Amino acid sequence: MSEDVQRSNRFDMVSFAPRYKLGVGALVVLALAPFWLRGLLGEGRGLLAVVSVTTALFFAMFAMSWDVVSGYTGQISFGHALFFGVGGYGSALLNLELGVPPIAAVLLGTVLAALAGILVGVPALRLEGPYLSLVTLVAPLILLQVFIVFSGTFGGELGLPSPDPLLPVSGFTGQTIADFYVAFGMFVLILGVLLAVTRSDAGAVFTAIREDEDAVAAAGINPSKFKIFAFVLSAAVGGLAGGVFVHTVGKPQPSQLLVMSVSVEVIIASIIGGMGTITGAAIGGLFFSLFREWLSGVTAVVPVANVQVASLDLLLFSLVTLALLFFLPGGFLRWGLEQGRNIVGDEPKPVADGGRTPLERTLDAYQDAFDAIGGADDDR
Repeated sequence: MSEDVQRSNRFDMVSFAPRYKLGVGALVVLALAPFWLRGLLGEGRGLLAVVSVTTALFFAMFAMSWDVVSGYTGQISFGHALFFGVGGYGSALLNLELGVPPIAAVLLGTVLAALAGILVGVPALRLEGPYLSLVTLVAPLILLQVFIVFSGTFGGELGLPSPDPLLPVSGFTGQTIADFYVAFGMFVLILGVLLAVTRSDAGAVFTAIREDEDAVAAAGINPSKFKIFAFVLSAAVGGLAGGVFVHTVGKPQPSQLLVMSVSVEVIIASIIGGMGTITGAAIGGLFFSLFREWLSGVTAVVPVANVQVASLDLLLFSLVTLALLFFLPGGFLRWGLEQGRNIVGDEPKPVADGGRTPLERTLDAYQDAFDAIGGADDDR
């Protein structure tokens, strides 16, 4: 017994300590990005790269918000752009139309997104599997049509003018760096809060719901309460990211906040990084946004189709996601941790489910739901 404890302690020292040191080191490198990017690329190109990193930070926040409800509780949201859009548009309208200061507007926009989470989540979470996903898919499409119909208020497809900056600084260089550090601060805050929540008792219940909701209910815990909490928390974080986004590098436009592709991209990013890990979603969000930005500058043309590679970004990412579903369902973060364990000679702890990833378990649950809908169980 004592040998097992000592072995476990050695595992903690060897395996976990380097991981946290690597994470802190990555945050330090990221925090210094405005300086080393300008040093490497020059002032002009370096500042544009800083804007790209700032945008990627917001997308990573959005990915983390999606992962709370979809990666941890297994309730897949196909329309998470709804909350990003409510937070962004709500904050922009409060600032532009009512003169609310940017910080207060962002906070109120976050509250509006949380209320939208309650409005959508409470009835939707009474449903299961594909039915829930269908509701989340339709909700942002309805809101988008409302914005287009009432274009006098919401600006239609062109969107609204840019609201006041959250941290106004004179000059393009100063404003770009200020926006970056606002985004970086929010990124670290959201990462810390969501890691704390998902590693708490509530996070353990989230995971248990994903594994077996009936077992959670049998243990005397109300799954609906925790699912609603996860959904509203996810909506609030997404709304906060959207609100700060439009006051820094983003625009209150449907193409940046509400279109279907935004909801699809956040799912792809989270799967790439590692669904059900928060950190993996953050890494996936950063990678997806930065790689897509780099790809947009590629001028090469696909020979047979005569189509620019840059216009195929979503298709390429979709193909990568399909490949991950088959060959690397845990995402790159879990793969990297496994490689680290192999290097230091540690063996993973045995688990009851055979080590299946959150993505695999969620897909299994959805397959069971589709089988039930199609009456597959009755045919056996």
